[in-house]
Amino acid sequence: MPKTLVVVESPAKVRTLSKFLGRRYMVKASVGHVRDLPKSQLGVDVENAYSPKYITIRGKGDVIRDLRDAAKKADRVLLATDPDREGEAISWHLAHILKLEPDERCRIEFNEITEGAVRSALEHPRPIDRKRVEAQQARRILDRLVGYNLSPFLWRKVRRGLSAGRVQSSALRLICDREREIEAFIQEEYWSLTAVLSAGKKAKFEAKLVEGVDLSLKTRADVDRVLAGIEGATYTVASVTSRDRVRNPAPPFTTSTLQQEAFRKLGFSARRTMAVAQQLYEGVEVRDEGHVALITYMRTDSTRVAKEAQAAAREFIEAKFGPGYVPEKPRTYGSKSRAQDAHEAIRPTVPGRTPDSLVGHLGRDQLRLYRLIWERFIASQMTPAIFEAVAVDISASKYTFRATGLSVKFPGFTALYTEGRDDDSKDREQTLPKLEVGQSLTLIQLVDQQHFTQPPPRYTEATLVKALEKNGIGRPSTYAPIIETIRKRDYAVLEEKRFRPTEVGFIVYDLLRTHFPSIVDLEFTARMEKDLDLIESGEENWVDVTDKFYGPFSKLLEAADAKVERVEIPDEPTDELCPKCHANLVIKTGRFGKFIACPRYPECKYTRSMVRQLSAACPVCGEPMVERRTKTGRRFYGCSAYPRCTFTVWNRPSDVVCVECGSLTISRKGKHGTIFKCANPKCGHSWRSDGAEANSGAR
Repeated sequence: MPKTLVVVESPAKVRTLSKFLGRRYMVKASVGHVRDLPKSQLGVDVENAYSPKYITIRGKGDVIRDLRDAAKKADRVLLATDPDREGEAISWHLAHILKLEPDERCRIEFNEITEGAVRSALEHPRPIDRKRVEAQQARRILDRLVGYNLSPFLWRKVRRGLSAGRVQSSALRLICDREREIEAFIQEEYWSLTAVLSAGKKAKFEAKLVEGVDLSLKTRADVDRVLAGIEGATYTVASVTSRDRVRNPAPPFTTSTLQQEAFRKLGFSARRTMAVAQQLYEGVEVRDEGHVALITYMRTDSTRVAKEAQAAAREFIEAKFGPGYVPEKPRTYGSKSRAQDAHEAIRPTVPGRTPDSLVGHLGRDQLRLYRLIWERFIASQMTPAIFEAVAVDISASKYTFRATGLSVKFPGFTALYTEGRDDDSKDREQTLPKLEVGQSLTLIQLVDQQHFTQPPPRYTEATLVKALEKNGIGRPSTYAPIIETIRKRDYAVLEEKRFRPTEVGFIVYDLLRTHFPSIVDLEFTARMEKDLDLIESGEENWVDVTDKFYGPFSKLLEAADAKVERVEIPDEPTDELCPKCHANLVIKTGRFGKFIACPRYPECKYTRSMVRQLSAACPVCGEPMVERRTKTGRRFYGCSAYPRCTFTVWNRPSDVVCVECGSLTISRKGKHGTIFKCANPKCGHSWRSDGAEANSGAR
């Protein structure tokens, strides 16, 4: 029987596709890229039209042999890598190693891993899109030219282990510029005055002072002057206005909006979001269905939705919420001008597959992210919400107070989902009593409150992704690695989930801004992304685009290398004394992060890892517990008396002590609340937060 070899990127897709393709198809995985530029050298011949030198990636030998053996046994080979530039490039490299002709119909792509979508793709193979491959190759070469030239420059001028990238450096600029805005901000005092009023029994509401004589409330004296002028005044309803406010649902997720909302609502980092989304896209085991893919492709900047998915969503909405929640026509959303629109928005593959039906089949993170994607998509196809917005002006002497209220007339999509917010403030939407013009009100209390103007907030992961997208920096697939690199290089640290640039971050940014202004120029970086789009569309030549950048860049690099002196980063002092020579210990940064060291090196070679002491005591010996990290960066908790005491746990000790022996406990979330387990090996008692005995301890 003739056989077709289908090559995908991920082993998880192999299981999903094999389930419904049958015995006529062999499905194999390339496990990502099989060829790339060498790590040990530049790998780009700048004198020969930027010709790249591709080599087989170390460790891929067995994978390539397996693919070649399978290709020899097959009558036809189809390359089904991801439907984006990176996937197109992987197919091009696979065609090279499997000796396929790229201009033959050897490439298929699908936006969702469902039987219908895959079989449709099998019926419409196409040649490899060389322009899309060239766009990816241009990006790869540009990033290599920047990284492999700027990074050594930073090693020579600052310290080893640093890096600079075309997109990464623009993201660092956003973080550093925001911090300097905060540092330069001058705080100003102002006051507000709120009247707590009553229109009868239990009809209490608030109204803010908005108009009046000499209303500038900048100091306590200004407030006292207004209070004196308003003392004994009668509060009367001057006007009542009411209007309907329509709120439309948000569009289904793109990569950036998914990362933003997952951070706001679930606390997920961009990296964590994309890892879990990849699992949902590639497929998971679901009882009675086997290995099924749950969402469409998760790297997209399009809000387009297939008509079949819209129809299925409308059918579900009508059955679940009623005909009033289904709009007359399917809702469509326009994509941004820069969107490639190569495939759909992120949505569930089967709109009728509810999150509740997957409880027990998915891990906690998988279920939470799937619920977010499913609710957002279904809500995007629902009718708008309608609110009644009421504004009441209340006169008191020469002043006017205003009360606003919002009440739901029709919930529409909000019956299922509301979009998260980037700021920490909460809308106070009070419901006002029925009020009429001329009605007298009773003053219960006047509340004066001091405020201070606030600087712009530091970026969270969500707001940084939003700013990158707004400025046209990077692509959906790059946001997570950009953020991860900035953290790994110690350019910024997260404090209360917000990025604060480090001294190293400022030094690197200032060097780049002074000597390589185009690298941190947001508009230049955005134009480069547009040039990559033009390469893909065939309107630009990739060699010309690369040369337009590298010519001026190489001259700047040569000039900076000759001009810039080495920057010395002072070590951070501590209050501790070296146990060997009694000098004040300092905090240094090495290739594995920060550590404590003696400043008199090499005369004194005392060093130790940095640890954070916890309030909990070791249940074995009573010494304080500390936070440590493995060589791979994984966090764990152990006794500070190591190696004398070797007690360790993976979970962070909780503030709750064991009810049986008084030792520290570790905790985890269970179906019925938090489960606590005693960390003392001699006890091991576990219980739930509601007081009941737990069946199993915390892992």
